Amino acid sequence: MHIDPDAVDVTQTTVMRLQHMLRKIDRLCLPPSSRRDLENILVRQVAHELDRLLPWQAGHGRGTAAIALLIGQATRLTDEDLHQLKLASLLHDIGILMLPPCLHTRREWLEPDAYATVQNHPRLGATLLEPFSFLREATAMIAHHHERWDGSGYPYGLRGTFIPVGARILAVADAFEAIQVPHVRDRLLRDRIALRILQVASGTQFDPCIVDILVELSGEMGTVHAREASHP
Repeated sequence: MHIDPDAVDVTQTTVMRLQHMLRKIDRLCLPPSSRRDLENILVRQVAHELDRLLPWQAGHGRGTAAIALLIGQATRLTDEDLHQLKLASLLHDIGILMLPPCLHTRREWLEPDAYATVQNHPRLGATLLEPFSFLREATAMIAHHHERWDGSGYPYGLRGTFIPVGARILAVADAFEAIQVPHVRDRLLRDRIALRILQVASGTQFDPCIVDILVELSGEMGTVHAREASHP
């Protein structure tokens, strides 16, 4: 695998800039409610930077966050858990930046010999975020969002309820947002097809209870998409 030194330098500079942004957030001294609001705003800025660096998936973090919060509210997560779930959703793919630059595009992700390397991105993302105390719970969700309900996922092979509930929610929301349906432009039709795909993988890849909740909430998808479209 050829690695361009200039691309490596650009990536390292970018990661350092993102770390600086996160460090500023970590040092905030505010009451909890005010701190959450500011963390949301500033982490969204980091997510916008990720969109710029990974344009092929621009908006994926925001879309994942919207779906994850819908599920989290239905499961009655606490306000703090919902906050951490939102931060995790916005940042869940940050580990991609820690991969060799040649793996930063979707096309090259599909090469078989790169798959094992790509599987490291949840672990690398968690390692990058671990120093920031305000992301402690979010970091655990990010580390495990590619685990599978049947234990065949990565990076640690956790199974069932050993996977943190936030990570199980994030896994479903991430997959739902990432599913591409060729030649289908109607978003509601695309959502119905994506839900069916998740149902097929329920009990193997995904927590079946989380998938069932998302299916029950499917009528609210149009509102979620409209809200996201109005807040780019």
